Amino acid sequence: MTHASQHGTLATPRAFGSGYFFGIPLGDFGLITTVVMSFALAFAAFFMATFCAIVWLLIDKVATGRMPDFTLTYKWAGIPVGSVVLVLTLAYLGTLWVKRQLRKE
Repeated sequence: MTHASQHGTLATPRAFGSGYFFGIPLGDFGLITTVVMSFALAFAAFFMATFCAIVWLLIDKVATGRMPDFTLTYKWAGIPVGSVVLVLTLAYLGTLWVKRQLRKE
């Protein structure tokens, strides 16, 4: 039930399972690009989680009046979130890369 547009392309958006995410073709990445993108997303997730944890501890400091240990933001927020994002993106993008390599052969 897809309709072709005037330019001959499909008018419906690409599905998530076919290697497209918000219209970005994720399945066309090479091995190095896959690894670099995975580490970049994990890096961004680490810093975003750490930032949110620091803000939460600052709110806690204002509410309770006691000084929190800010190293906990890295231990309990940044590193776990960054690690999970790294594993998930390596698994997903790596699977897309392997599927493409097997399809070529």
